[in-house]
Formats: sequence, C-alpha cells, structure tokens
Amino acid sequence: MAQEIVDLFKKITGHAKEYGFIYPSSEIYDGLSAVYDYGPNGVELKNNIKQYWWAAMVQMQENIVGLDSAIFMHPKIWKASGHVDAFNDPLVDNKDSKKRYRADVLIEDQIDKYIAKADKEVEKAIKRFGENFDEALFRKTNERVLANVEKATNLATRLANAMREGNMAELGAILADEEITDPDNGSKNWTEVRQFNLMFYTQLGNISGEEGKLYLRPETAQGIFVNFLNVQKTTRQKVPFGIAQIGKAFRNEIVARQFIFRMREFEQMEMQFFIRPGEEMTWYDTWKRFRMQWHLALGTPQDKLRFKDHDNLAHYANAAVDIQFEFPFGFRELEGIHSRTDFDLKSHQELSGKKLQYFDPELNESYTPYVVETSIGCDRMFLAMLSNAYCEEVIPDADGKESTRVVLTLHPALAPVKIAILPLLKNKEELTAAAKTIYNKLKKEFSCQYDEKDAIGRRYRRQDAIGTPFCLTVDFDTLENGTVTLRDRDTLKQERLTVAQVEDIVRSKVSLAKLLEGLDL
Repeated sequence: MAQEIVDLFKKITGHAKEYGFIYPSSEIYDGLSAVYDYGPNGVELKNNIKQYWWAAMVQMQENIVGLDSAIFMHPKIWKASGHVDAFNDPLVDNKDSKKRYRADVLIEDQIDKYIAKADKEVEKAIKRFGENFDEALFRKTNERVLANVEKATNLATRLANAMREGNMAELGAILADEEITDPDNGSKNWTEVRQFNLMFYTQLGNISGEEGKLYLRPETAQGIFVNFLNVQKTTRQKVPFGIAQIGKAFRNEIVARQFIFRMREFEQMEMQFFIRPGEEMTWYDTWKRFRMQWHLALGTPQDKLRFKDHDNLAHYANAAVDIQFEFPFGFRELEGIHSRTDFDLKSHQELSGKKLQYFDPELNESYTPYVVETSIGCDRMFLAMLSNAYCEEVIPDADGKESTRVVLTLHPALAPVKIAILPLLKNKEELTAAAKTIYNKLKKEFSCQYDEKDAIGRRYRRQDAIGTPFCLTVDFDTLENGTVTLRDRDTLKQERLTVAQVEDIVRSKVSLAKLLEGLDL
C-alpha cells in the first residue's frame, strides 16, 4: 500500500509538469529546492481557486472587505507579533547523512506509523471475517490495535507538551526513546535539537546590520492588523466585520517537501474577523461550519476532509482547529481556523504607542476587538484539488475496444479550460473556419482552447488530462444545419446541439454562482 501511495504521488507530480500545471523553478539551472512555477494551466486553476475564495469571503459578505498589504513592512511589526522571538521550528541534523529535519515532523511520522499498524490489523481482520466483521468492536477489544493506539496517543501528548514548553531536550529524548531513524539512511546518530527561526530577511537600502534588517513577511495577517483602523474608518464598518487578503508569504522551512505542499515561497488566502470580546467562540464555530461548506461545495468527498483540533495552541490563540485533507501522503493541514483573541491588536498598540481600538456605538464604549481567523494555503488547495481530481480509468473506444485515460475530474468552475473547440479534420478549411468562428465567439465569455492537431480521440484525451469539462466538435453537419457535438468529460455523453444551447449548458456548469448558492454564513 505504501508503495502504491508513493507511485500515485509521483504520477500526480509528473502529470502536473507534463500538462503545464507546475514546473520546477529555474529548471535549466538544475532548479531551486522547494520553489515552483505555475504553468499555463496551473495559473488558470490557481486563479480560479482564488476567485472562488474571494467571491465566497468578500463578494458574498456585506461586512467583509478586501486588502492588499505590502510584503515589506516595518521590522517592529514582527517583534510585536512574536515572530522575531517565537517563530521557530525544532531543527535536528543527522551526523551521518548530513541532512536536516524538523524534529516534530519526525515524531509525527512515528505517530502515523503506530496508527498505520493499528489500521493494518483492522484491514487483516476485515479480509478474514468478511461481511460479518464488526470494526468498531474489533478496535475496542483487539490487544494489538489498542496497544498501537495507546502508543500513538501517549507520543502525541508528549510531543504536544514539549512543543508548548519549547523543550528541545525533551524532543531529543523522544527521538532516542522511540529509536527514530533518518528516513534517508536509517541512522540514529542525531545532533541536539535546537530552535531555528523561519523568517527570511534582507537589508533596507544602504543600511546594514540589525537596524537595516527587513523581513519578508512570514504571513499576511499582520498587514491586516496594522491596517485595522484605516480599513474600519474608510469603509465605515461596524463590528463584527472582516478584512480579507490574498498574498505571498515566505518561510525558510527546514524541510520543504511533498511537492508544493510545503514551500519557502507560497500564497495565503486569509480573513481576519473582528468581533466583540466574549463572542469569539460563537464566531469560531460559525466560521468552522462555513469553511467546511466551502470545501464540500466543490464536490470533495466528506471522508477526505476532517477537523483536527490543535494539541499545542499558538501564543496568540485560545482555540484552533485545522481542516485536514487526505492527500496521497495522508491527512494534512489544508486550512486553519483560529480564535486569536485580542493579542495582535494589543501587541501592536503597545509597541507602536498608537491606539487600535473600536468605539462601539451600541455599547457606547471603546474596546480592543477579538479576532477569528480563517487561513488557507492557496498552493495546498491547488494540490488538494489536483490530488482529488487525478483519475485513471478504463473507457470504451470508438472501435468497441477499451483503453485507459487519465482525467482530471476538476469542478467545472475551477477547470483551467472550460470548453475546447475541435474541428473534426485539420485539412478541411471549411471546418477549421467554422470552428474558429465559434471559438472567437465563445472565448469572450469562457476560457477556451482551439485544437486541430491529431486525431479527434487524441485531442479528447489531451483535454481530459487537463480537466476540460466540455469538448465541442465541428463536423460537416455543422456546415449544413449549424449544430455541433458537445462531449461531456465525466459521462462521455455526446449530444447534438446548437451553439446557443452549448453556451447555456457550459454557462450553467462553470458558473461560480452555482457554487455560491449552497454557502450560508
């Protein structure tokens, strides 16, 4: 099973490059570790994800507005936020392989191994007992399952305590006690675990040294907090209200891995929702529900998404949960919802000496608002959609035989190309002319692609591989009666329709409005 997962992930990453979704950055110079470029299809898919998020979080909400803050900000911002002193990961080196790892990730992998062992016992029992198998009872009573679950639980508790206390010695002790080895060569020869600050920095102008140090922002949230009063006053918003932002962030990750899941340059989609103190848990639950709705509306199966409460709360939070997605390499964080209390605004107010309070006309008093945050990685969402959509399936050919196609079953609203216009034959000028006329008409409303190269079957396969929901074929009947053949990516059904009918069908399927209808805050 493990090898199948590895093979699947390799197929997805290979497919992403072959079909113009993701390229290794600076590839002709042998690349740059954990940095990637989005190709022609990738940038379209990414833009569609951002558009869907913005429509749901800003366009649909009367009390949420947008912002685009600068990447460079005053260094004191990161002192106030706690990033200068506390934005660290536990780093450990293996003395034999000379490779660096995050100690907490190595321990989390060990926890996953215990869970996998328990699940393997269940899988074996399912095969042994068949339909009469009671999985819930087996998990409660089987000694091997219980032992592995207990090991995982105890280790998770020990890890959470060490991370909360910043106890690097304890993390090192866990590595030794669990006999955790280097994934590369199996060595247990570790250095001491030490803190590693994740922020990149450069120099401001000609000033060198600490005074001129300028950080690349490790998150987009602080740009929202320092603009809280600017936005509130210019938009005349009343609490509760939110500020949303999409933008780049940078983290000097110790181990950037798993393709675009963990990168050093990435894009965040964040919203900070400002509320009255004491109302944070109500809004926390509201945004948990709404954000899960947003994911499910795309057709992502419920069993591929789950909530995971944080074992170790950040210094600014009094509640935090992740929405996890089941990637090919397991359930991992896709989005975070955090109750940030009033930590950020109060910290900036204290260090800057400027008041960041809101006068509430209903209460006739001023206070520092509390904040509930929703933060999703755009790149991780991209990878989740790619992983969920990648499919290899056997389908019948025109000659009655069967063949395997690779198809991306992306939601039509996210698909890079909405409809491909294909003349049946390349060397018939009347067909290509008619097809280009239709293409020029449809491209004003939809993201279209015109393709006349190769046999029609091969062209269908190319469009399947990039997730195009519809293919329109122009043939000789088109010249006689104006009808075309519309092929559906998922059902493979082909219908004879007028161009006007095609427009209506495509419009109804790719519309963001349809997606947004089911979302209710």
